[in-house]
Amino acid sequence: MSQVNLPRTFGLDLDLLRSFVLIVESGSFTQAGALVGRTQSAISMQIKRLEETLGQTLLRRGRGGTIELTPHGSVLLDRAREMLTLNDSVLATFREPPLSGNVRLGTPDDYAFAYIPAILRRFAETHPAVQVEVMCLPSDELMRELRAETLDLALVSEGHDPGDLMCKRLWRGPLHWITATRYAPHRQDPLPLAVENREHYGRAGKGCEWACAAIEALESAGRRYRIAYTSASQVGTHAPVMAGLAVTVSTLSWLPEGLRAARPDEGLPPLPDFGIMLMQLRRPRTPARALAQHIEESFRLQIDQTPRRSLAAE
Repeated sequence: MSQVNLPRTFGLDLDLLRSFVLIVESGSFTQAGALVGRTQSAISMQIKRLEETLGQTLLRRGRGGTIELTPHGSVLLDRAREMLTLNDSVLATFREPPLSGNVRLGTPDDYAFAYIPAILRRFAETHPAVQVEVMCLPSDELMRELRAETLDLALVSEGHDPGDLMCKRLWRGPLHWITATRYAPHRQDPLPLAVENREHYGRAGKGCEWACAAIEALESAGRRYRIAYTSASQVGTHAPVMAGLAVTVSTLSWLPEGLRAARPDEGLPPLPDFGIMLMQLRRPRTPARALAQHIEESFRLQIDQTPRRSLAAE
């Protein structure tokens, strides 16, 4: 019987695909390497191998020392995520997971946009049998839920007394005045503010720490202001700012299109630094401990990266 020569095919190495996806999601080769326990040079070699296997360039250097996805890289990204999701699902089905259960996580809504999606996605990859329930509330309400033990852990704004809760600072950095990209509400006099929790303004207030910080800075500088818009959440303050009707305060970890940080030369007083704390029960359950460790590591690697349209080269 004659032998039929079939065309030679090459399989895709899932480790290479995972490193490729992590580079895109984390924004750097170094952080992608830290997430999988490899050096930056090892990650670079993996991408080179992947490009050689596919015969196409996936990443290229852009302006200002950035790395951008090529058209072939953009096509691969969605397919790589699908393949990794299927692979992880199959493994989770046939392997007894080392950890299972549920975790109740609390967070303000703006942190939920900025940090939680990437944290939960990566936690699900390593702990597929742990179900995470997320509750979005202002920090003071999250503290009440923690003390009532309806939450296991929560991200809260700095300044709350931990009492009998375990407390760890995840990050500390500056607040910024946020204005519109197309309009100039920061030039109005009195300055229109969009803030949270109308009933708690003032130095003795127990409401939004950011609103109190903004008002104290303006009063110290002698700048006139008015409370133009209020919202039960920080995200809710963005709409009037986008419309050019007010300014607000925020970190730069997550800003939607249409908003920008005011420049120092635009006349607004400096704002204080601000911290994000991780609060948890004194005797957390095992799944909660695992998520807390994962959150701490994620913040250490990724905290306060401003939104990017390209990946920072290193």
